Amino acid sequence: MSRPRFRWHIVVFLAPAVLVYTAVMIFPLFNTLRLALYSKVDQERVFVGLQNFITLLGDPLWSDQFWNALGNNFWFFLIHMLVQNPIGIALAAILSHPRLRFAAFYRSAIFIPTILSFVIVGFAWKLILSPIWGIAPTMLDAVGLKSLFAPWLGKEEYALTALSLISVWQFVGIPMMLIYAALLSIPEEILEAGEIDGITGMSAFWKIKLPLILPSIGIISILTFVGNFNAFNLIYTAQGALAGPDFSTDILGTFMYRTFFGFQLQLGDPYMGSAIASAMSSLCFFDTSPS
Repeated sequence: MSRPRFRWHIVVFLAPAVLVYTAVMIFPLFNTLRLALYSKVDQERVFVGLQNFITLLGDPLWSDQFWNALGNNFWFFLIHMLVQNPIGIALAAILSHPRLRFAAFYRSAIFIPTILSFVIVGFAWKLILSPIWGIAPTMLDAVGLKSLFAPWLGKEEYALTALSLISVWQFVGIPMMLIYAALLSIPEEILEAGEIDGITGMSAFWKIKLPLILPSIGIISILTFVGNFNAFNLIYTAQGALAGPDFSTDILGTFMYRTFFGFQLQLGDPYMGSAIASAMSSLCFFDTSPS
């Protein structure tokens, strides 16, 4: 019996993508992990093992900043889970209704902010919410709600929540489209069988559609957790590297940026910055790893 021929064409087609991915993802990841095990002593690089991680978690100078940034990350994630994803599911359910007119237009309008640059979104909303030249006070005044306006991006208690909601506005189109695709993949036979049993309307969504799209909701939850670590761009654009006011919008991304590259009078420390980046990677890995 002849042995099956090795399919070299598979290797040829996969090689370019594997090489590019290794160069821009795998190598930098392992190099970051390597740097986290070193430190600079008397202008020389010295292997220190896990000392950078011990310093990050045990030294009050570092640990206070780390836990503050991590807590802000989880608050950012929680708002996306409780606001963005339910709204995305609701929009997908509405837009998947066969009798809805202009559904394609609505889908496009909701998804367009997703493809906008972080810089555009950050600066635009910073101008909109400005108490000096923004249009938010005028719009609220037009409907008699000007008393509710506050400089949300300038108050410690509101700034992170305001930025989280801006991010929700920008990215709600992603869970909407994923759930929309999942709803369209439900076989018509199942829905017709439900109609025969008298399950229609909202009852059909809760009893038939929702249980069938739970795997998609689980994937969206994982993507939301990992994606909240990429909020650096929005916060950096709107609040700067110091993530003001008084570090109230500081997340692990901005904390790592200041530590690694330095900012203003703070000198950069690539070794401690690599330790922070490694901690971020570990959080993402343990969240996405199978239980």
